[in-house]
Amino acid sequence: MSIATVYSRALVGMQSPLVTIEVHLSRGLPSLSIVGMAETAVKESKDRVRSALLNSQFIFPQQRITINLAPADLPKEGGRFDLPIALGVLAASEQIPLSMLDKLECIGELGLSGELRPVRGVLPTALSTQQAKRCLLIPTANQQEASYIDRAEIIAADS
Repeated sequence: MSIATVYSRALVGMQSPLVTIEVHLSRGLPSLSIVGMAETAVKESKDRVRSALLNSQFIFPQQRITINLAPADLPKEGGRFDLPIALGVLAASEQIPLSMLDKLECIGELGLSGELRPVRGVLPTALSTQQAKRCLLIPTANQQEASYIDRAEIIAADS
């Protein structure tokens, strides 16, 4: 039994509230379920995450995977949670160190090949992350938008 916590941000108008993503691996038939009032596009992320991890030469755990997006009453939509879900799966399965997620928040949609695709609302997300004194991991295509926030610690990646 293993658990990992990853931080991300939702987009509600011009606000970007914190979303805590908990990934729990346990024994049982291999499955992946997402809870926490996720919209259809978020629930579809399980297929994108699985394909992206496999095509990026990681191992997708053959265990029961439960993913909680909290708080449950906050609307969550789009593919912006693909990257934090993938990092949570990797940390819970000990393929990356859990400690690397401590001061990190991340957003980004994953392509099936593992490429990181841009998402909407990076400006309010970068501002909220900077105010929380955390580092923000985003798709390279969103880097220019995030650069408008002074003293924001941004890491951009392609995959």
